[in-house]
Amino acid sequence: MTYRIRVEHASRYIYAHTVQSSYNEARISPLTTPWQLVLDSRIDVRPAANVQAYVDYWGTVVHAFDLQQPHEEMAITARSVVETTRGPIVSGDDDWLDLLEGPAADTFAEYLAPTSQVPSDERLQEIGLGLARGCTPCEAANNAVSWVAEQLSYVPGATAVHTSAIEAWEGGEGVCQDFAHLSLAVLRAMGIPARYCSGYMHPDGEAHLGETTRGESHAWIEFWSGRWYPVDPTAGRSTSERHVLVARGRDYSDVPPIKGIFHGGPTDHLEVSVSLTRLA
Repeated sequence: MTYRIRVEHASRYIYAHTVQSSYNEARISPLTTPWQLVLDSRIDVRPAANVQAYVDYWGTVVHAFDLQQPHEEMAITARSVVETTRGPIVSGDDDWLDLLEGPAADTFAEYLAPTSQVPSDERLQEIGLGLARGCTPCEAANNAVSWVAEQLSYVPGATAVHTSAIEAWEGGEGVCQDFAHLSLAVLRAMGIPARYCSGYMHPDGEAHLGETTRGESHAWIEFWSGRWYPVDPTAGRSTSERHVLVARGRDYSDVPPIKGIFHGGPTDHLEVSVSLTRLA
């Protein structure tokens, strides 16, 4: 099945005092992949700015801009239309030797290394080895995702954007970002390269054509076993045509929707809205 989805992501920063200047990056434009085609994508910034687009080290489209005039608020709106299909279902009998001693270990070394939000942990090393014992890499990855689902309860507000996989695991609660980070930690402990994905998921599989639904940013993972397999640990299954991929990286710190620095302020509050409309 193919979905055609219109996405609108709007962020509005309101400052307590006048900001004199700001330098910003936005990662809110979908990617074209083998199972996702971007038909239209545009970004609007207010106050008006000269926006430069580039692709970062991890393959994510970034829009960079700076504002050099005094302003009390800043609004960034991305509007896109994408066609999506279901990604590859996790399957296969690739050999561990190919992962651990083949070129993948070098090629994807950065997706095996610990990070601040996906740190190395001896306990997870032991758990990962146990989950992988007697399994192919794909079977082990499925075991890892199932294990994470048993460890975490989905509780909005239980964690923050800088919470690490270990902190979420020890607390037993989290959101999609934490399910993704903990899955990455276990997969990397097994020796399976894995990366963080951010984007959106249409929340209603029964939505009528033309119906606009309130959405939010979502996170999942991709792991390598002869090819990249996308899996949504929060849902406990492979991704579907309802997922819209925007960015990839080692963890959340590589893919925040908006980041930057400014002179003045501080920020009084931030308003974010995401709307998803199934067009076909």
